[in-house]
Amino acid sequence: MSRPAPTLGNPQNTIEILNKYKFVFQKKYGQNFLIDPHVLEKIIRAAQITEADFVVEIGPGIGTMTQYLAASAKGVAAIEIDRALIPILQDTLSAYDNVTVINEDVMKVDLKKLAEEMNGGKPVKIVANLPYYITTPIIMGLFENHVPAKSITVMVQKEVADRMQVGPGTKDYGALSLAVQYYAEPEIVANVPPNCFMPRPNVGSAVIRLSVYEEPPVKVKDEKLLFAIIRASFNQRRKTLQNGLGHVPELGIPKEMTVHILEEMGLPASVRGEALTLEQFADFANRAALLKEQS
Repeated sequence: MSRPAPTLGNPQNTIEILNKYKFVFQKKYGQNFLIDPHVLEKIIRAAQITEADFVVEIGPGIGTMTQYLAASAKGVAAIEIDRALIPILQDTLSAYDNVTVINEDVMKVDLKKLAEEMNGGKPVKIVANLPYYITTPIIMGLFENHVPAKSITVMVQKEVADRMQVGPGTKDYGALSLAVQYYAEPEIVANVPPNCFMPRPNVGSAVIRLSVYEEPPVKVKDEKLLFAIIRASFNQRRKTLQNGLGHVPELGIPKEMTVHILEEMGLPASVRGEALTLEQFADFANRAALLKEQS
């Protein structure tokens, strides 16, 4: 079934809608609306949206990207926190019969349940132009709550996109890099300059696609322990791993245990967390879990 082509995406139409509804941008929601059709088309291509897909969109704004998604996908659930945008969305999406708008804070929505109900238990695709201040909690929430997603294609701050895909030994490598790479394969698909948004942000953005793994690339006995170790080792990244973990008593990994495990792994006692790969963190966590069981 063919649906109407998107009408939003260029600055004139966006300004017209904003003026019509006397919309005021809310700084607390980090609102920056896309005004570049080329970027919007790139996102749809990168997310590989087809007529068989159900899409969950986080932060539809005035419905610019939602129109593009609705024109390509089987169905769209768009979650918007700002009540002032709901009448605008009802207007801009009135031509599309396959969109459900949900006026909620995405951090309070049970996305796993929503995805299962809306798509009959099959994995969904997630697309979002994320507010910079809440990017990491949203992405980590999707992974940790095991929302059934094939892919997550998001517009984020360029620096955050870089952080998601780098490896050990670089200054951007950290807990976010490891968490994302445990759950998905990250790929930056487009860099987006500030002039593609209204209002213009102060920083560059990037579109990154996270292709979600069916099974993580490493096997761990205790996922929670793995991520607790990763967080502790990057909390003070200049510290050695034994000091980083030793300063978090609730982990139950004293310095001597860390030194013993590192020795078994053929790593120096002075190694820092930022030098370890995801495989090495998984190996370390499995050995620590075993020693904790035995003690």
